[in-house]
Amino acid sequence: MRVLVLFAHPVESSFQAALHDRVVATLRDKGHNVDDCDLYAEEFSPCLSRDERLGYHDISKNTEPVRAHVERLRQAEALVLVYPVWNFGYPAILKGYFDRVFLPGVSFNLVGGRVRPALQHIGKLAAVTTYGATRLRAVLAGDPPRRHVKRVLRALIKPAAPVHYLAHYDMNRSTDLSRSAFLVRVGARMERF
Repeated sequence: MRVLVLFAHPVESSFQAALHDRVVATLRDKGHNVDDCDLYAEEFSPCLSRDERLGYHDISKNTEPVRAHVERLRQAEALVLVYPVWNFGYPAILKGYFDRVFLPGVSFNLVGGRVRPALQHIGKLAAVTTYGATRLRAVLAGDPPRRHVKRVLRALIKPAAPVHYLAHYDMNRSTDLSRSAFLVRVGARMERF
């Protein structure tokens, strides 16, 4: 299966980088064709420009500024997001990816003013993330990243496709043991992906 992995963390020595390495290595070991997109290493610009916004609904031209990323997304059969939750949201670079790449004619179509999903070639979705806060604090804040993955992204991909959300909460008080256990959990999930 062709898996697009979107990684969003600027520090190569972070725990998030270790999670990314585990995801990619496990998927490759299981025979998947992995397109490893490190948004920071590729210097992806998250800023939607004025011209991009003005041309947003022009399907004949809207993909030009991000054509390579659009093609990678269109070729994917599965999507895995690896990112930290910062301020109860995505890192800006990942949010910018969604703003610039998940375009009309790419991730959705507008038909009579209604959104119709266009990523139905994606048959599996997973998110691997970390939170500084506890699960309770994330819930009290509404947990926007979890909702986006489990509701918005799920609605854009193949109907009834499996969606996995793997989160390590309370990183502010994590231990070597809790991080190791989470790495094992992530590896086990990717082995069955």
